[in-house]
Amino acid sequence: MIRIIIADDHAVVRKGLKQIFDETLDLVVTDEANSGIELLDKIKKNDYDVVILDISMPGKDGLDTLKELKSIKPDLPVLIFTIYPEEQYAVRVLKAGASGYINKESEPELLIEAIRKVSHGRKYISPYLAELLASNLDTGEAPLHEQLSDREYQVMCMIASGKTATD
Repeated sequence: MIRIIIADDHAVVRKGLKQIFDETLDLVVTDEANSGIELLDKIKKNDYDVVILDISMPGKDGLDTLKELKSIKPDLPVLIFTIYPEEQYAVRVLKAGASGYINKESEPELLIEAIRKVSHGRKYISPYLAELLASNLDTGEAPLHEQLSDREYQVMCMIASGKTATD
């Protein structure tokens, strides 16, 4: 049985994932967190086999949460489950220690496959992300946005979404 904790600030997402996993024999949601801070608190006290983590959450965002989580439990697989496209965050979170990256638009079967894969200590990337990574190898150059620090990238995304410097 693969014990999962879901960290997402949207209750409907957590409930939907639980319904999907209820239809499987080997996946069980044993806990939920609606923020990065709550997730970190729970992983210190309990044991899980896989963490499903959203990037965009109030307070401590998913990337910061991931880094702190990996310092507490480095062997705990974390599957990033988010609305953001792979080219925006995938490489960054994989470098930060995530075991996989999957978009919320993916089919439930793909999510289940990803969870099973990371729970066995393997990495999960979509065919699209594999192609993206392979094309970067061909040119030998990473896209410019990948050269930014995590904080610089976060600020750039906020500006691109219409936030002001004060925000």
